[in-house]
Amino acid sequence: MRSRLTASSPAALTVGAVCFTVFSWASAFVSIRSAGSAFSPGALALGRLAAASVVLVVLVLVRREGFPPREAWRGIVIAGVVWFGGYMVALNWGERLVDAGTAALLVNIGPILMALLAARLLGEALPRRLIVGMAVSFGGAVVVGLSMSAGSSDSSDGTPLLGVVLCLLAAVAYAAGVIAQKPALSYGTPLQVTAFSCLVGTAACLPFAGQLATELPEAPASATLNMVYLGVVPTALAFTTWSYALARTPAGKLGATTYAVPAIVVLLSWVFLEEVPAWLTLLGGALCLAGVAVSRSRSRTERPDSDSDSGSDTGTGSGTGTDTDSASSTDRAGADAP
Repeated sequence: MRSRLTASSPAALTVGAVCFTVFSWASAFVSIRSAGSAFSPGALALGRLAAASVVLVVLVLVRREGFPPREAWRGIVIAGVVWFGGYMVALNWGERLVDAGTAALLVNIGPILMALLAARLLGEALPRRLIVGMAVSFGGAVVVGLSMSAGSSDSSDGTPLLGVVLCLLAAVAYAAGVIAQKPALSYGTPLQVTAFSCLVGTAACLPFAGQLATELPEAPASATLNMVYLGVVPTALAFTTWSYALARTPAGKLGATTYAVPAIVVLLSWVFLEEVPAWLTLLGGALCLAGVAVSRSRSRTERPDSDSDSGSDTGTGSGTGTDTDSASSTDRAGADAP
């Protein structure tokens, strides 16, 4: 008998976690633009991670989750250094050299790399709908990037090669960090994996402590508040909800949902920065969302509660697709990763 999708069911919670993560990460682009004018890339990354670490440590203590198991530490350390640390520094630096549209376009290579790495290292399938949806979304990201780049007054001198390389490095770090984090969720809880990955990332960014100490007293209050916001919402909370969803969804399929970020960034810039998007930008945003819808859809022959590789929202691998909120069956999909 097909289970109902109630507000408290694992499928509904997973969808809610994905939506919160995508909206939070989209808002980060607006905040990075504001805070980046007062803080250097490394200092901004360290301040953001430090704020996130405080929140996450408090949550771990309140929930009494303790340290993650030894088996989870390999993925935690890799994700912490590569994703939490390296990705944030590279993206902060890259956005100082290229316009936001170009940066969004380059970083959106990440989900494609993620799907390929998940297929190679985690044994996940590449369903046709996922491939088609990613192609549509990537096309939309290209349209958004080109339209925003064409309207940017900062790109008259061309796109610096270093900025392009940094954004590509951020995309690689993003994909590699997610793939490393997936097996760790077989052993630790989403909060444990996120909290200790963030602490590792903070430690990796400690060489920038001197810059942060120098820049913090001179930074305007708005920039400091944006840095704190980046740490609390897009990092501490959104990375935790991402980990929750990642434990229950194939990495490649979940990564495709982040193609909605450019479309949401366009809307947020419209509302908060009064940047009216061109019709071509709106078209690209619509393509991004359409591709996500295709990648998340099921074929007519696929049962809604199936645990096939096309990716149920309630489990992966050998899970049964029932409303049991147990991570044991859903997390085994990443247990064989190297």
